[in-house]
Amino acid sequence: MKTQLRQCLMPTMLALAVMGASTSSFAEQARPGKQILQETCAVCHQKQDDEKLSRISYQRKTPEGWLMTVVRMQVAHGLEISNEDRRSVVKYLADTQGLAPSETEGVRYALERRLNTVESFRGEELGEMCARCHSGARVALQRRPTKEWQQLINFHLGQWASLEYQALSRDRDWFDIAINKTAPELAERYPIDSKDWDKWQKDKPAAESLKGSWSFSGHYTGKGEVRGAMTVEPTGNDQFKVTVKGEYADGQPFVGEGTGILYNGYEWRANITIDGVVMRQVFAAVNGEMKGRMFERKNDERGLDFVAAQQGQTRLLAVQPSYVKAGSEAVLTLVGAGLSGKPDFGKGIEVLSVEQASAEQMQVRVKVAADAKLGSHSLQVGKAKGAELAVYQAIDNIKVLPDYSIARLGGNGGTVEKVEGRFDAEAWAVNAEGKPYRLGVMPATWSVDAWDEKAVAAEDLRFAGTMDTETGVFTPAGAGPNPERKMMASNVGNLKVIAKVTEDGKTHEAESHMVVTVQRWNLPPIP
Repeated sequence: MKTQLRQCLMPTMLALAVMGASTSSFAEQARPGKQILQETCAVCHQKQDDEKLSRISYQRKTPEGWLMTVVRMQVAHGLEISNEDRRSVVKYLADTQGLAPSETEGVRYALERRLNTVESFRGEELGEMCARCHSGARVALQRRPTKEWQQLINFHLGQWASLEYQALSRDRDWFDIAINKTAPELAERYPIDSKDWDKWQKDKPAAESLKGSWSFSGHYTGKGEVRGAMTVEPTGNDQFKVTVKGEYADGQPFVGEGTGILYNGYEWRANITIDGVVMRQVFAAVNGEMKGRMFERKNDERGLDFVAAQQGQTRLLAVQPSYVKAGSEAVLTLVGAGLSGKPDFGKGIEVLSVEQASAEQMQVRVKVAADAKLGSHSLQVGKAKGAELAVYQAIDNIKVLPDYSIARLGGNGGTVEKVEGRFDAEAWAVNAEGKPYRLGVMPATWSVDAWDEKAVAAEDLRFAGTMDTETGVFTPAGAGPNPERKMMASNVGNLKVIAKVTEDGKTHEAESHMVVTVQRWNLPPIP
């Protein structure tokens, strides 16, 4: 079943991302996590013979998952706990009852706030049963035995009594299916015990192993390519001081500093202030690589894909730009770690000069032969590999990313900010065998139009918002009733997003679908 995500953060619920902000004071003020379980949680959760606690000891989750659980205890059951103790117990649970890196693969988009993701899960019925009200990723980022999944189902029915009367529930014996079929299937697909988790508990590195400099590359939708270095300095208790020094492809600085924290040996969370704006980092840090997304705390749709390699590694992260035309000359920037030696782009691409060189970056001028092989060329600098350069003769087509998106009205005196639509034009070409290959994101001219006849009749194009023709950033209109619209409707709209890329006198056009809708008030860390 496919479902589409688009929600924004609730700052108080994502407090775990700033757990590193108080550094040593956090450790001094908070009780140890295990002590909190014994003294506070055990008041309601029964102690088992093997020192386990009912319900709590039979779940594994991400840091965000455990935070949601503790906050729900506060909201629904009156739990009284200080912010410091809440941070401490979430950290303890995420460390001791978390997920192995392999167990989060494929569903990290929810943690990284990639909320225009269209989900697709194996099994139509499981999607219908579990991903109607929240994302399927929320389910996939938990581990429980069958009995505990059944208890979660019972909780759902008790908390939301009308659940069985909703669409995709009232047409079936929902409770029987949920208890006797869905719960066992979830326990099999997302089991509490796993070899990967056992192995990770034995092998996970100490937080101090992240110390040092990290070379990074990224793409910020609406702003372009980013590259630079991030310095990570341990301050104790799995917390860090973080300094970022980078730049956009046009030379504009990407510089800031902040604090970070590591959960469970690899779940990196940080707050970094870049040009006066606080940005979250949600990365998986595994085997000398950090990978994930960095986004604004208040506007999570504004952000960049991020990948970094720790110094001491030998790896090429990226080449910027990622494409070059046959028969042309270009200046390319290679980003990585341990870069040493002459760059090798393969047959048909001559290195004319190395204009700048360091262990983290190289700026290289190349000449591409007119008959160079079309397609992706693997690059190498000494022993460093990992990046590819696309050589093309002509653009075949473009795609607008994301293909489907949701923007949200906001502001206008209200408490919820607007959620922008942000788009990239991705170019593709075909090789000599007729096989398509990706070139990368190219500059485009942007516009919006009504999606269908109903949108034309409702004048959605007039009311829903405005598109920046150069950046591909759509800004929704203000929230609330609009006296100029029929029945004083709000400024919602059903639009198509249009990108045009022109090269050698030929214009390529593509479109995607964007729904401009109302604010979202339920704002959990995991949608």
